[in-house]
Amino acid sequence: IQKLCDRVASSTLLDDRRDAVRALKSLSKKYRLEVGIQAMEHLIHVLQTDRSDSEIIGYALDTLYNVISNDLEEEEQEENSAKQVDDLGSQFTEIFIKQQENVTLLLTLVEEFDFHVRWPGVKLLTSLLKQQGPQVQQIILVSPMGVSRLMDLLADSREVIRNDGVLLLQQLTKSNAAIQKIVAFENAFERLLDIITEEGNSDGGIVVEDCLLLLQNLLKNNNSNQNFFKEGSYIQRMKPWFEVGDDNCGWSAQKVTNLHLMLQLVRVLVSPTNPPGATSSCQKAMFHCGLLQQLCTILMATGVPADILTETINTVSEVIRGCQTNQDYFASVNAPSNPPRPAIVVLLMSMVNERQPFVLRCAVLYCFQCFLYKNQKGQGEIVSTLLPSTIDATGNSVSAGQLLCGGLFSTDSLSNWCAAVALAHALQENATLKEQLLRVQLATSIGNPPVSLLQQCTNILSQGSKVQTRVGLLMLLCTWLSNCSIAVTHFLHNPANVPFLTGQIAENLGEEEQLVQGLCALLLGISIYYNDNSLENYRKEKLKQLIEKRIGRENFVEKLGFISKHELYSRAAQKPQPSFSSPDHMMFDHEFTKLVKELEGVISKAIYKSSEEDKKEEEVKKTLEQHDNIVTHYKKVIREQDQELEELKQRVNTLTSQNEQLQATVTQQVSQIQQHKDQYNLLKVQLGKDTQHHNSHGDTFQMNGIQTEEVSKLKEELEEWKNKHELLQGQLKEKDSVIEKLNSSQLEMGTTEQFSQTSKFGGLEHNNELQKELEMLRSQIQLQSAEISKLQMENQKLQVMNTTADPMLGDTGATAATSSELEGRLEQEIKELKSEVKALSEEKESLKQHLDSSSSTVAILQDEKSKLQREVAESKKEQDDLLVLLADQDQKISALKIKLKDLGVPVEDEDDTESGDQGDEDEDGDEEEQD
Repeated sequence: IQKLCDRVASSTLLDDRRDAVRALKSLSKKYRLEVGIQAMEHLIHVLQTDRSDSEIIGYALDTLYNVISNDLEEEEQEENSAKQVDDLGSQFTEIFIKQQENVTLLLTLVEEFDFHVRWPGVKLLTSLLKQQGPQVQQIILVSPMGVSRLMDLLADSREVIRNDGVLLLQQLTKSNAAIQKIVAFENAFERLLDIITEEGNSDGGIVVEDCLLLLQNLLKNNNSNQNFFKEGSYIQRMKPWFEVGDDNCGWSAQKVTNLHLMLQLVRVLVSPTNPPGATSSCQKAMFHCGLLQQLCTILMATGVPADILTETINTVSEVIRGCQTNQDYFASVNAPSNPPRPAIVVLLMSMVNERQPFVLRCAVLYCFQCFLYKNQKGQGEIVSTLLPSTIDATGNSVSAGQLLCGGLFSTDSLSNWCAAVALAHALQENATLKEQLLRVQLATSIGNPPVSLLQQCTNILSQGSKVQTRVGLLMLLCTWLSNCSIAVTHFLHNPANVPFLTGQIAENLGEEEQLVQGLCALLLGISIYYNDNSLENYRKEKLKQLIEKRIGRENFVEKLGFISKHELYSRAAQKPQPSFSSPDHMMFDHEFTKLVKELEGVISKAIYKSSEEDKKEEEVKKTLEQHDNIVTHYKKVIREQDQELEELKQRVNTLTSQNEQLQATVTQQVSQIQQHKDQYNLLKVQLGKDTQHHNSHGDTFQMNGIQTEEVSKLKEELEEWKNKHELLQGQLKEKDSVIEKLNSSQLEMGTTEQFSQTSKFGGLEHNNELQKELEMLRSQIQLQSAEISKLQMENQKLQVMNTTADPMLGDTGATAATSSELEGRLEQEIKELKSEVKALSEEKESLKQHLDSSSSTVAILQDEKSKLQREVAESKKEQDDLLVLLADQDQKISALKIKLKDLGVPVEDEDDTESGDQGDEDEDGDEEEQD
């Protein structure tokens, strides 16, 4: 080994060093101590200096792994030597990590893609973490991107490295919340769930198991990661894990292990030790994604292995604990039996069946406790199955209450204890149900009268049954009587109860019986503390005197203290789940330990109080009760007033909306009335005008006599109209000639459009002329239209005059005929004029369109001209640049020629070169190369 180390240290050839390291690797398994002591330093030096050769690095890493790891040949070692091996591994690890650079170097080597470097690097780092976990974790945590580099192992396509990467991360994340958070935020959940899915969920191999263990490390007691897991919708991805088929026979050991870990992972998310808010949100998510439904399917399936069934019951318990929605769903689940029975009833059957495994019975009890936890509705349903009005007389179906009563009074002490605790949970913090349970009557035997449930419990207590049974019944009675004065009165009403309790407490019995004595003292203390003094013989003061005489106050308090000092009490107080190593240890319930903690001090004080103090306390209590009653009364009044206020507010809102609607309708009606008034006034005015017109018309009729002078006047007026008409015709002809000119100018415009492409200014002038002509035409047309309207007015006047003259003209029939002919002609001519005007306006529109098109062509030409100008400017600029370049080139050429002449090389003249091939570019290239 020494020679090999010298070769590694001193050989210059890489092959020699590689052979030496290979030899050390082969010796490292057998001579671990020697190789570790002599070669470690040299091997670390190889890792630092020979990184270019992957083979020697691989051998060095393997050798270090063999030296540091305790996995090799552990099975063959004896116990004493195994301890030495452990010490050896941790000592070598300490030496290696003393220099933090070694771990950083190892992290960089793990980044290498080469299989012969990466795989042994991962194994060595895992081994270091196993030996000195916290120290190595701290080094990785402070090294830059240390954890992120290791996360890349999960993405490696080679399964061996990926799987060993999972094992490495398992060791890395143990008990280190900071690293757990970094790993989670490096997308670990996504990658691990993908691997589990790829490997076949619960049917997968050991890789699935390793992934689940890593997920547990990341989530257990880490609220930040749990929240991240929930927010990332990863709970939904857990549902396919529990899709178990109908054929549940022949489960492999690996599948059982995988499913066990999967169930534990669900429990990690909804553990009662988590913050209540986080647990509640996870429970809701599990219900909404169908995970709870899937778990209930496994719960009711046949052929499921016992340990999986037990763990599933525990998981369902914690998923429903304190979550009303989930508890309601669980209450509705039915077992696939004929007829179908509620799942709760089927589970309780298992709990009170002594043939069932102890662990399963504990799980069912826990499930029942979780179902009733903070679930008053569920508690009421369970107690109602015991009440006389709801019991099924036919006896076809067994209820939960009947099963609990059956378990309470069976011969099996474990069933007694479980049933008593289950019934106590049905009464937890529910005074109404405690009172209702007093109504329950039990038929003991034929011919005897029925006995109350409370009486039957005390009867069994006094019969001296097993300790476990008595402890269970005493816990039930303590829970039942606490905070319920009526139940205390019922209990004290039986004259045998108080002597029995005082007798039990006063006796000096063995250790086993001390627990019963303590519980009897607690029950008697509750009977004093919650006593309302309704029974004369068992008033508080009398009971205290009895304790003083028969037991002694100090002795009573000492016996009361036996409960909290008991080892099993402290175990039960740790967590809600009942977990007992054996049935004999099943003594205390978690919720009962809370009750003891609450009442122990209070009862001790109550025992030592004098009657005066009691009276004062009672008075204080009464005043407090009165005060509470007043407060509740006022609260009720305030609540009612709040409701009235809300109703009044709603009424005000509705009335305001109605008022707004009415106001809107009023304004509408006012505006309508105003419109009607305006219309009425207008009609009034129009009627007045019509009456005036009729009166004036009658006057003209009277004034107009039958005179020939007026007829001659009409003839003259007609002549004038004829002349005017002829003038208008002449003007129309002039207009026709103007239109012809415009048409010809249109043709000229066609030619000018082509010409305008070359000369812009001519087109603009032509456009100006056209616009002027158009303006003239518009003014002429306006004049004409004014004249036509005048003529029409005059024509209408003539028609009126003619109509008035016709009945008065008797002798002048011929003149009337001529006037009617003239009117006809006039109308015809006016129509012709209108048509001509219309034609003129159409021509005007066409000219306008033509003008618009010509102006658009001018704009296009302007754009083209500006483009051409830009192009010309650019080409000029390019020419200038080329000229500058040519001038530079000429200068260079002349300078080169001068140099060549100085060197004595013959150079051709410019004329010769120009006469040669002008397109030859090689000469310039040669000259440049020479340069």
